[in-house]
Amino acid sequence: MDEFNSIWHYPLIRLSSGIEVTVSQILMTLLVIALGFALIKFVQRVLGRQMSKADVDPNVAQTIQRVIFWALLVLLFITALGMLQIPITALAFISGAVAIGVGFGAQNIINNLISGWILMSERPVRIGDFIELDDNRGTVETIGNRSTRIRRIDGVHLLVPNSQLLERMVINWTLVDRKFRTSIRVGVVYGSPVRLVEKLLQQAVRERKEVLQDPAPVVVFEDFGDNALIFDTFFWCESSGEKELRVIRSDIRFRIDELCHENDIVIAFPQRDVHLYAKTPIEVRAVAAGEAGTTTVETTK
Repeated sequence: MDEFNSIWHYPLIRLSSGIEVTVSQILMTLLVIALGFALIKFVQRVLGRQMSKADVDPNVAQTIQRVIFWALLVLLFITALGMLQIPITALAFISGAVAIGVGFGAQNIINNLISGWILMSERPVRIGDFIELDDNRGTVETIGNRSTRIRRIDGVHLLVPNSQLLERMVINWTLVDRKFRTSIRVGVVYGSPVRLVEKLLQQAVRERKEVLQDPAPVVVFEDFGDNALIFDTFFWCESSGEKELRVIRSDIRFRIDELCHENDIVIAFPQRDVHLYAKTPIEVRAVAAGEAGTTTVETTK
């Protein structure tokens, strides 16, 4: 027992102030740190579940969780120093070493950490936002300490450093609201009643509940095309992102096709007039529906 006590109270570290740190103090401090860290994670999870049940905004919930996590972590750190009888002033040397480490290689980590706090406070990008970064489009799922997780429209997850979301151009589709303007182009054959076409396009668009009536949908007779009369329909709708917009446009196209068939309006397709020039008559054989016929075409001299 005496041998155990001598090892248990054996001083491992002697500070310049005369304070001795024993084996028992180090082991007990490590145990308190481990239990304290586990307790902090448990409190964070319980708090997250309670806020989720209370329908708290995910961005606010994550900010609260992060603040509480770091506050408890600092409190645990100070408690550990107290158990080791190390004064706060003794951290001056450690802070200097950390500063040197930041200067030599940890600046990116610190940059992303600070950027994460800026994202959570200024909220240019929030959880649930549909954003576009370079050629990637997706929904923000979490904003972590170092990186932000984005789920692309194809289901792939992207981990983007927080600093990238502040330093590069990011298109946030849902920053202010979830209203988007989109359009559908339709071409009908020459000779179609253009006013009726305009009316049918308006009907097809207004029947969708996602389409906003203010601003009202607009049908524009865009151009006399090579093969068709071109109409563009512009409208605003409520949507959560690009995927839902595609579904809305698809349903409207289905409805346009139905209305055109009901009103004997032909949706145009590419057509070409072919002119053949030769010094002698050309024999042209046309085959259609199983019947063959011969036509002689006289060329112009």
